[in-house]
Amino acid sequence: MLRRILLSIILLLIIVYLVIAVTGLNRKPAGLVCHDIELIIKDTVNVGFINKKEVTELLDKKGLNPIGKPIEQVHCKALEQELRKHPLIDHVECYKVPSGKVFIEVSQRIPVLRIMSADGSDYYLDNKGTIMPPDAKCVAHLAIVTGNVEKSYAMRILYKFGVFLQQNPFWDAQIEQINVLPDKNIELVPRVGDHIIYLGKIDDFESKLERIKTFYEKGLNLVGWNKYSVINVEFNNQIICTKPGEEKEDKQPVKQDSVTALKPVNEH
Repeated sequence: MLRRILLSIILLLIIVYLVIAVTGLNRKPAGLVCHDIELIIKDTVNVGFINKKEVTELLDKKGLNPIGKPIEQVHCKALEQELRKHPLIDHVECYKVPSGKVFIEVSQRIPVLRIMSADGSDYYLDNKGTIMPPDAKCVAHLAIVTGNVEKSYAMRILYKFGVFLQQNPFWDAQIEQINVLPDKNIELVPRVGDHIIYLGKIDDFESKLERIKTFYEKGLNLVGWNKYSVINVEFNNQIICTKPGEEKEDKQPVKQDSVTALKPVNEH
């Protein structure tokens, strides 16, 4: 019985010690002042428009810069709410550490297309289909969209194509320009090859581009990348190729099995 009581007392003392130790470790020194902001910026490979100077200047304007303030008076929620108002920031997390430093983690909005419409509109489109201002300092190469591009069409439809390019290194490097015709048919201007890719409607663009890639590998690599002026994949299971100077003539479509058999076009 006595032994059980002694064990209970020892266990209670251990629990009290642990509570005191944890409380002591979590207690901030009296008068601790925030001495620095550590800014962690994500996605800097593709975008690079937010830096520590801009963040501190923004917080200065709102009287929220934590540097020099007692750490217990620094409210991370207020910092997060203010920074989320920035048009180029997607998400913010803020937290304090016992040393007196404030950490701010910023997720930037990721542009996927640059829109330069025939109506004079000029803006970036991000990977969530929302508009970013044209003064965003984008680091990575982006395809430029020209032609008849209404904002509603860009935000609902085109951004999906931009996300596809971002996630596919081959096409991201190959496509330089996307031209939207008045009937909403799509032309693509590649970086390599003196030709235009005619997609037609943007529906099912993944399979259309897969056909083009096969044609590149099994056709143009054999006959030359500048042999055709237009490569049309508007219709299923066929590729229509047009030679320079023959754009107005009707062309014989190349069936998909012909492409696979390394016969890129019927000679006339």
